[in-house]
Amino acid sequence: MKKSSAFKYGTVVSSRYFTNRETESKHLITNFKNGIHTIIISPRRWGKSSLVEKVLEDLGKQEKNAKIVRLDLFSVKDELEFLEMFAKEVIKASSSKLDHWIAYTKEFLQSVVPSINLGVDPNNDFTLSFHLPEIEKKPDEILNLPEVIAQKKNIRFVICIDEFQNLAEFENGAYLEKKLRALWQHHKKATYCLYGSKRHMMNEIFNNSSKPFYRFGDLIPLGKIKTEDWVKYILERYKATGKFISPDVAVLIPKWMSNHSWYVQQLANFTWQQSPERSEYHHVYAALEDVINSNLPFFQKVAEDLSSTQLNLLKAIAAGEKSLNSKDTMSKYNLGTGASVTKNKKLLMEKDLIDQTPEGFEFLDPAFRLWFQKQYFNRSYESVISLPSENN
Repeated sequence: MKKSSAFKYGTVVSSRYFTNRETESKHLITNFKNGIHTIIISPRRWGKSSLVEKVLEDLGKQEKNAKIVRLDLFSVKDELEFLEMFAKEVIKASSSKLDHWIAYTKEFLQSVVPSINLGVDPNNDFTLSFHLPEIEKKPDEILNLPEVIAQKKNIRFVICIDEFQNLAEFENGAYLEKKLRALWQHHKKATYCLYGSKRHMMNEIFNNSSKPFYRFGDLIPLGKIKTEDWVKYILERYKATGKFISPDVAVLIPKWMSNHSWYVQQLANFTWQQSPERSEYHHVYAALEDVINSNLPFFQKVAEDLSSTQLNLLKAIAAGEKSLNSKDTMSKYNLGTGASVTKNKKLLMEKDLIDQTPEGFEFLDPAFRLWFQKQYFNRSYESVISLPSENN
């Protein structure tokens, strides 16, 4: 019988595929239970969505009166689509019965009467649509919907919005942000958790004192999972699927991937697939090559979209240069002017390609870093990562 995969990546994970995050989980569920709005900020693919989903799963078991709303704004293009999604998901979360959805729509949406659309499967094909001129004048009724329903039905809502930063790119994004903050700050029975994959935009929205959402709630900067926690998780997942990996070999997986959640899961999965029953060092290394190759089109596209000075700045960082604005470094790598270097640092950070640490700048994507070193410096993976002896 074919064994199911021990690891998952590229999708939201929960239950047995979820790794540690005990401190953050306790923090987040405490906030939800106490009605504290929460903002989660971290680089993309560090596990924000999985953390939220895991906590919501636990909350649903502990708090039967809590109604959970999940919104993903990744493909939402404008204010109308957002308001339609918001109203639909709040009403659907308020009850499990179709006749309640229809009744709540008629009861609580009177100023902006929507069209109710039911498909073949009403439980999944229930949608609402509004007339734009009408909704532009009176969005408050929709945005206050969770609080109004919660007060009337003696329930409470936890509303989690992924890719929240996309609101800022709407045509009237600035106005919508002001409207949301003005209304949501008065909600007592609706708690909001806001997060997204574009860290620089999330920081601008929530850390800029001139923005409406400044100090809207508790801000949680999501860090990396510790190496020892990754090793424990990898050992447990191997054991659960009837395979073996030693701690000395397992530690290579988070080490080589700099504890980056998405890549650790991917490298662990490829390593698990490489070995029949027992994973050794050479399996991890072969899996590492598979990780690089599987992400190759993405890495190539990232490099192609950079300007020549941005690419050269990455080369300087990859080479370990610390004084990027020095005359020698700018001349050696053809970085342009000091102003150009400063601008490109900012742009590369906004793209989540690099991050600034007390020691200088570093690549945020560990697999991209390995590919970049090989592509532009002809450095083998062995020369970039620290290798153990074959006996390990």
